[in-house]
Amino acid sequence: MTGRSDATTKSGFVNRDMRCTARYISSALLFALALLVAPLALSAPASADLRLCNKTDAQVGVAVGYKSDENWVSEGWWNLPAQSCEVLLEGRLSARYYYLYALDYAQGGEWSGQAFMCTREKEFTITGIEDCLARGYERTGFVEIDTGEQASWTVHLTERTRSGIGGR
Repeated sequence: MTGRSDATTKSGFVNRDMRCTARYISSALLFALALLVAPLALSAPASADLRLCNKTDAQVGVAVGYKSDENWVSEGWWNLPAQSCEVLLEGRLSARYYYLYALDYAQGGEWSGQAFMCTREKEFTITGIEDCLARGYERTGFVEIDTGEQASWTVHLTERTRSGIGGR
């Protein structure tokens, strides 16, 4: 006897089996890790925004209103070409209700409602919805959009003769 244990004296079968088993386990672990990591690496980052898709045949101007921490804010203008989409507010939505006003540049029509906020003809960000005229702004009726407290929402602006403003 050479002093080796029985496990190593049997023509190397045990050692070879142990090497094969270790190789199999490490391969299986790498495969399992790849299965866990691949979806994370391949998935696109989630987008949580308020988007508007102009489904009309005309360019439109859009203003949005929302409740920020303590104050109401109205912003405009986004100029959306016909059949296009654009992000109005980036990031996860923080409120259930948002407000939109849109103006059809070609035909002069509008998508308006009973939620009044301040606007002006030029690009704007206005804090507060009270005393619009006294502060030198226009008082404009916005359509209320109920997002159902979703993290993101897309509004579809359609021809007024069909369904008007819709979202999902």
